[in-house]
Amino acid sequence: MNASRARHLSTYLLGLAVVIFCVALVVYPKPGFEAGIAGLRVFWDVVFPSLLPFFILSELMLGLGVVHGLGILLEPLMRPLFSVPGIGAFALSMGLAAGYPMDAVITARFRESGMCTRIEGERLLAFTNTADPLFMISAVAVGMFKSPELGILIAVAHYIAAFVVGVSFKFWGRGKGETPKAETRAPGNLFIRALREIPRARAEDGRPFGKLLREAVTESMMTLFMICGFIVFFAVMIEILHLSGILTLLGLPVAAIYHLLGVHSGLVNSTLAGLLEIDIGSAQAAAVANAPLLQRVAVVSGIIAWSGLAVHAQVASVITNTDIRMFPYFLARFAHGVLAAILTLALWALGLGKPASAALTQSVPVFASFRAASQGAPWWQVMALSLTTWVWLFGGLLLLSVVVYLLRKTRIIAWRVKMRRV
Repeated sequence: MNASRARHLSTYLLGLAVVIFCVALVVYPKPGFEAGIAGLRVFWDVVFPSLLPFFILSELMLGLGVVHGLGILLEPLMRPLFSVPGIGAFALSMGLAAGYPMDAVITARFRESGMCTRIEGERLLAFTNTADPLFMISAVAVGMFKSPELGILIAVAHYIAAFVVGVSFKFWGRGKGETPKAETRAPGNLFIRALREIPRARAEDGRPFGKLLREAVTESMMTLFMICGFIVFFAVMIEILHLSGILTLLGLPVAAIYHLLGVHSGLVNSTLAGLLEIDIGSAQAAAVANAPLLQRVAVVSGIIAWSGLAVHAQVASVITNTDIRMFPYFLARFAHGVLAAILTLALWALGLGKPASAALTQSVPVFASFRAASQGAPWWQVMALSLTTWVWLFGGLLLLSVVVYLLRKTRIIAWRVKMRRV
C-alpha cells in the first residue's frame, strides 16, 4: 500500500512539474526559443559529427564479429583490473574517443546480445562514461578558459578518477552468483581463439552486410536524434529555471556547502546548471571572473565527471531495454565528480596546468592537434581527429593486453606459481 501511494505521489509531482514547465514556456517564450536554438547548434556543430561515425562503426564491428575476437585478446587486461570481459575495452576506448553517451550505447548492445552480465554492464558504465579529450582540451580549456595547459590538467584528473572508480567497482555485485559468458574459456592459444571467434560470431549474427549497414545507419540516426532532443530540452529547462528564480532556490544547500569549504559563492549557480547539463554548467563556471581560477577549474572538472542529468537521461533511455540499473551509475558519477575535483586541486599543487606546463601542449602531438581543432575547425576535421584518437587508444589497450598475456606465459611466472603450490 505504501509503495502504491509513493508511485501515485511521484506521478502527481511529475505531472505538476510538467504543467509548471509548460506555463513557464508561455511566460518566457523568447528566452525558451533562443535556448532551444543554442542547444540545437551545439548538437549540430559538435555532437552529431563526433558521434555518428562511432555509432555506425560500433554496430558494424559488432555484427561482423570483430568485437568478439578483440574481446578475447583484451581479456587478460580487463578481467584482472575491472572484473569485466575483454570487450569492455571496446566500450572504454569508444567512450574515451567519442564521449557521452557512446559507452552506454555499446554497453547496452553487449547486454542485449548476452556478451556481459548485468553486474558487468553496471561495472562498465561506472568507469567508461567519460568525456572525450576534444571537449576537455579544445572546448573547455581553449574555448572557455583560453588556456590550453588547463586542458591537460582537467583531462588527466578526469581519466585518473575514472580509472580509480573502475578499479573500485570491480567489487560491485560480488557474490551475486552470475556466471559471465566471457569467463568460459576454450583451451588453446589466445590469438587462435580470437581468430576463431570472429567467424563464429559473424555466423551467429547472420545478417547480410547490406542489411547490417542499413540497420547500423538507421539505429545510429535514431539514437542521435534522441540525444538531440535531450540536449534541446535541458537547455530550455535550465534557462527557464534560471529566469523563474527556481535555480536560486535550489542552490541554497549548495551555497551552504560551498561556504563551509571556502568556495566562491559565484560558482553556486554554475554548479547547479552543471548538475543538469554539462556544457552550460562548464561555460558558466569558467565565466565567473571574480572567482579564483583554481576553484573554477576544480568545479568544471567535477561537472565534467558528473556529466549532468541530461547525459544521465540519455544513458537511462539507451539502457531501457536491458536490466542494467541506474543506481550504480549515479553512485559512480558522484564518486567520479568528487575525485576529479580533488585530483584537479592535487595536480595543480604539483604544477600541472600552470603556465610553466604550457610546453607540454606543444611537445605532445595529440594535445597540439586538439588545440588546433578548436580554432574553428570544420566538422570533418573534428570527425577525423576523434577517429584517430580512438585508433591510438584502442591500439594501446590491445598492445598492453597482449604484453600482459605474454608475461603471464613466461617461465618466471610459471616458476613462481609452481613454488606457491609446493
